[in-house]
This record gives sequence, structure tokens and C-alpha cells, in this order.
Amino acid sequence: MVPNETILGFDPGKDKCGMAVIDGNRVVLCHQVLLTAQVIAQIGDRCLQYNVSRIVMGNQTTSKQWQQQLTTAFPQLPISLIDERYSSLEARDRYWQMYPANFLTRLIPQGMRQPPRPIDDVVAIVLIERYLNQLTAKN
Repeated sequence: MVPNETILGFDPGKDKCGMAVIDGNRVVLCHQVLLTAQVIAQIGDRCLQYNVSRIVMGNQTTSKQWQQQLTTAFPQLPISLIDERYSSLEARDRYWQMYPANFLTRLIPQGMRQPPRPIDDVVAIVLIERYLNQLTAKN
């Protein structure tokens, strides 16, 4: 990975999608859950704001349709598909690392806790990290 490369992660879905942007130092610059109607406009805004050089997206639910839409909207950006199996489970654990549970919630074992909001954006972070880990493993 080029040190200055900024990557937009995208967790495709039917009703809502996750989006995150990570820079070349693996710093999360932004992340959010989007309604599908907002996706193209929001991705366009983030690409301009953060000078995104690649889109990384999950390869499961609705990915073919989204890949086609993103390629049409952003033909200059390469899209890398990443295996997203079990990414929701990984993202749930990551959510609790990012947002530690309060005192009462901490009494519930972490594996049984449910985040209080959709975590599609955290899945997008996980997808970028999987992509970066694949690159690291190849080198």
C-alpha cells in the first residue's frame, strides 16, 4: 500500500450500507451508516473530502449491483472485493472496543451484548483492514 493511499470501505446492503474512510496510516477518518438512497452522494462527498484512491467492498449481499453502480458513478476509482463472511461478528467485537460498554452493560458477557445501533460502518472498517492485511501478507 502506498503510504498516502486513502481507502473507502463499503459494506453493501439492501436498505442500509456502511461506509468508512481510512488513511495510509490506518487512521479511521470517518465512518457512518447510510440509507441506500444516500450512498452515491455520500461516497462522492467523502472521495472529494479525503482524496480517496480506492474503494474496498464486501463481496456478498447485493455486491454485484453495488459494484456496477459504484463503477458507473466513480469510474476512476479501482474497486477491490473482499470476503465479508463473519465480518458482522468481527465488527460487533470491534464496536465494543471502539465504544466500551457502560457499567451495567459490562455485566453482560461481550459475546451476548448487542450494539445499540446498526454497525454496518464498523463492518466497512473491518473490510478495509482485511484488505490491508491481505496486502501485508503478500509482501
